[in-house]
Amino acid sequence: MKLYSYFLLFSALRIASLVKGQDLHIPTSDSRTHLLPIEYINPDDLPIEFTWQNVGGTSFLTKMLNQHIPQYCGSCWAHSSMSSLADRIKIARLLQSKEKYSTDINLSIQFLLNCGTHMSCLGGSALRAFKFVKENGFVPFDTCLNYFACSSDSTEGFCPFVDTTCSPINTCKTCSRDEYGVGHCKAIDVFPNATIAEYGSYELSDNIEEQVNKIKSEIFARGPVKASVNGTAIANYKGGIISDVEYENSGHNHGVVIVGWGQSKNTRKQHWIVRNSWGEYFGELGFFRVEIGRNLLGIESHIAWATPGGWSINNVPCNEDGSDCSILNFEFYKDPSENIALIKKRLKESLLVKNNQLPAASDEVW
Repeated sequence: MKLYSYFLLFSALRIASLVKGQDLHIPTSDSRTHLLPIEYINPDDLPIEFTWQNVGGTSFLTKMLNQHIPQYCGSCWAHSSMSSLADRIKIARLLQSKEKYSTDINLSIQFLLNCGTHMSCLGGSALRAFKFVKENGFVPFDTCLNYFACSSDSTEGFCPFVDTTCSPINTCKTCSRDEYGVGHCKAIDVFPNATIAEYGSYELSDNIEEQVNKIKSEIFARGPVKASVNGTAIANYKGGIISDVEYENSGHNHGVVIVGWGQSKNTRKQHWIVRNSWGEYFGELGFFRVEIGRNLLGIESHIAWATPGGWSINNVPCNEDGSDCSILNFEFYKDPSENIALIKKRLKESLLVKNNQLPAASDEVW
């Protein structure tokens, strides 16, 4: 496999997951070098409502996912970590350039199942996923490797017949027919990918208001975050804002993504807007809402985040059969802490428009 300055050699080590069907919270030291948003945002300046679903009429979210197609797989940790990272790449692409990109970058979840250590369809950790991508040096786009809901320890359905070893062909591949009409697949050695610059977490202490402010500041400045919740409690969710006292300080077994927050017109209480990975047939077209500040479903206990390092923006194209590939060009992430004046401008603008959303048009890309 050809690896350039954007890549680190990846390990082919494959270790089975330890816990069945859970989103594990495993403390991992973060890798940050930039200020955290809470260090330069005054929580009192945050808008009453804000969601990356609708910023001035534009959605900054990537596509909805279903972790249980084509079959059941407990990979919520991978879906929540990679979809929140993909959201942040989309946000950065739209905000760092005046060119409005028309296509999203979605990341290969199957690559994590094939090559990530201690993580599988039986459970895993978003922080470990972030750590793996950072240390590995890249995660391919999902067009390199489709999701088929299998890992090395999967025994259901067609998984026993699927090759999930960590290898070049299980990192990025394409398939074609030869002159005799015989199909075969081959590894692509240079391919579009994304990297991680920093990752970390926010852990709930005794001060839940402080934790809420950290979460909101992180979402507003850098994008959606991964959260851990009690998945059992939302299995039959039918819509509305979850506020049942029985769910306070609940244990967790499922990973989701908080994309923003809103406020009830009736109660004036705020709620998290949360994206699940069970498809759009679930909940409110794939989303659910949870009252803020009571640690309902355990949602405010463990928050994980990662910032992109960079992402492929163009390449010298391969042939259809995957041959004759060449080096890629990257765009690199600019952390919002490098332009705090722009964050403060966004905060000010968010107070001037209806529903506390940013304006649809501005003199500069914020």
